[in-house]
Amino acid sequence: MKGNFKVGLGILVGFDFGAVVVEQLHAQPPAYVISEIDVTNADAYAKEYVPLANKALAESGQKSLVSGGKTISFAGDPPAARIVVSIFESMEKAQAAYTSPAYIEARKIGDKYGKLRIFAVEGIQ
Repeated sequence: MKGNFKVGLGILVGFDFGAVVVEQLHAQPPAYVISEIDVTNADAYAKEYVPLANKALAESGQKSLVSGGKTISFAGDPPAARIVVSIFESMEKAQAAYTSPAYIEARKIGDKYGKLRIFAVEGIQ
């Protein structure tokens, strides 16, 4: 009876270990989205664009890491007036968020009140 218990326990532990390894192999590195925004009409940008964009991106799993705030340059030209940094589970999810119909509609408004440069960088896993 003891032998069967050990074999069963060994199989269970081996299965769990295998599941963790497979999950790690399939896991994708996160994607960081960086937005440089030169806002031309701060009030309209904040009232009309930001709520729509935030809603569209939050629904896609975006987690905001930086939104505005103080920036300094260590080399080269300083960044645009406003910097936003977000993280997504994967590059595919980031791309889906920024090409979603909801975000595209929000962006039409945002383009009226600022110049946006948005790009994604694959993170280290």
